[in-house]
Amino acid sequence: MPRSLRTRTAAALFAFAALFGSAAQAAPNFQMPFPCGQVWSGQTRTNHNPVNSVDFNRANDEGDTVVAAAAGMVTVVRNLGSTSYGKYVVVDHGGGWTTLYAHLNSFSVSVGQNVAMGRQIGTVGNTGGSTGAHLHFEERLNGSAQKIKFNGSQILYFGSNDYTSRNSCGSSGGANGQVNTSGTPLNVRSGPGTSYSIVGSLADGASVTIQCQTTGSSVTGTYGTSNIWNRIGSGRFIPDAYTYTGSDGRVAPPC
Repeated sequence: MPRSLRTRTAAALFAFAALFGSAAQAAPNFQMPFPCGQVWSGQTRTNHNPVNSVDFNRANDEGDTVVAAAAGMVTVVRNLGSTSYGKYVVVDHGGGWTTLYAHLNSFSVSVGQNVAMGRQIGTVGNTGGSTGAHLHFEERLNGSAQKIKFNGSQILYFGSNDYTSRNSCGSSGGANGQVNTSGTPLNVRSGPGTSYSIVGSLADGASVTIQCQTTGSSVTGTYGTSNIWNRIGSGRFIPDAYTYTGSDGRVAPPC
């Protein structure tokens, strides 16, 4: 193949990868966008726009706290005035996944800010094309609204149902995890990869608090192959492939 053609072919392949990216990561372990223990009525309907979104209500809910359904980075904080979403926030969770929180009364975050699951992002309002205070919520993959799941379970389509939030229940500044190696101690590394030095070990079944997550070398373990590494302390990392978190995706803020 002529060099000029090889160059054009490589450039085209690079452009395709940049445009479409790699396969999307598994969905984060989304939780309800409300503090732990709160009960909210979620309504889905065939004439909703988009159809897979949900509206949350409860008595006297205007001004109630809205929190991040999963860890991520805030990419949109916008006010459309009296139309459409009104005041809304979008959080990017990686792998093509985002969440959208609309008709807010107020904002508590700014664009570019990293937020942990359970971090307040605003308050319930009645802005935009809304006829009463409520939270319009979406879980999107590559910009397209998906059927909503909380803690791995899909909500009711179509109709109304009451849901109890499990967002950050029992968490103290990070996500909870448990080592699962089928009996073998798990090496703790000084960085996110198998090339980093071993600085300790954890017994099978040990409980850990995941402070944040980052990517490194891929590891094949109990939960498949993953390049996600969990920081469990200063200079202490373990592979997500050997950590039970209740999710195939990210559960903590990026490191």
